[in-house]
Amino acid sequence: MKLTHKEFIKSIEKKYTFEKKPSVAVAVSGGPDSMSLLFLMNVFIKYKKGNLIAVIVDHRIRKNSKEEAKFISAYLDKNNINSQILTVNKDNVSKKSMNEARNNRYNLLTNFCIKNNILHLFIAHHKDDNLETFLNRKVAGSDFYGLKSISEFSLYNNICIIRPLLNFSKETLLDYNKKNKIEYINDPSNFNLDYTRPSIRNFLKKSDQKIINEINKDFENLLFYSPYFIQMIFEVLLKNIVHVDSKQIVISLNKIKNLNEITSENIIRKIYQFLFYQSNAPRSKKTRILISELKKLNFNIFNLKGMIVKKNHDFLIFSRKSV
Repeated sequence: MKLTHKEFIKSIEKKYTFEKKPSVAVAVSGGPDSMSLLFLMNVFIKYKKGNLIAVIVDHRIRKNSKEEAKFISAYLDKNNINSQILTVNKDNVSKKSMNEARNNRYNLLTNFCIKNNILHLFIAHHKDDNLETFLNRKVAGSDFYGLKSISEFSLYNNICIIRPLLNFSKETLLDYNKKNKIEYINDPSNFNLDYTRPSIRNFLKKSDQKIINEINKDFENLLFYSPYFIQMIFEVLLKNIVHVDSKQIVISLNKIKNLNEITSENIIRKIYQFLFYQSNAPRSKKTRILISELKKLNFNIFNLKGMIVKKNHDFLIFSRKSV
């Protein structure tokens, strides 16, 4: 798929609704992906007569992260793009893991958006990222929802997260940067094979086209059938709800116990998302522990990432707090 300013603007306007003269934030690491997205969004926001700010996170994992953030900010200033550097609190950097860095980054970004009345945060995940995530989660034994990988639209901390580049490959983004003479930096951790994602990226790079085609086919089939699976989960949930309001959902204990584990897990996931008004849900491991506990005769109460699951006679009560 070609990446032109005209097609990008058309795609964004078709898929999303914005306020008049919208204010948006773009997460910028300084790498080729986020720089492509930033300059594309800069064209879009000028067309909409809105406001854009590039938000750069100094994650404090590498020694030169502060210098990189300043370099990116200075480069953007030369291109008349406003930017803000956010620095992760050193107390939040202990494990120096990818997961910790991700949580720190998203918390900083969304809190910045909240404080500045910005509804939409744009992230530069692309097609290759999605395929890598799919393989990573498949190896880890993720369920159906996990294998769906990266969503184009999600909520985090009540901020709309939009990833408009998921249909574009890394090669396409690099070509866009080259044609538009956009500078960028390379994160050395992207080449560190001690991390899972660079290892998967290296595997894909060395694989022949037949293997790549098979992986793509597998992933595309999953995307095709996912709406039907989601519809089925909703239908099963609706049939088994006894009571629902903004604070709690009550369902039959026996009915959920008789469902298979995958269906039960995804129903619990949907209940959590409803009660907490967010797309994120507890990890499969803890949800499966809950499902296992439900089958025990002495089951009474369980805390699933802040959601209280309580037995009351033949019913299960799911709530944000014990009621």
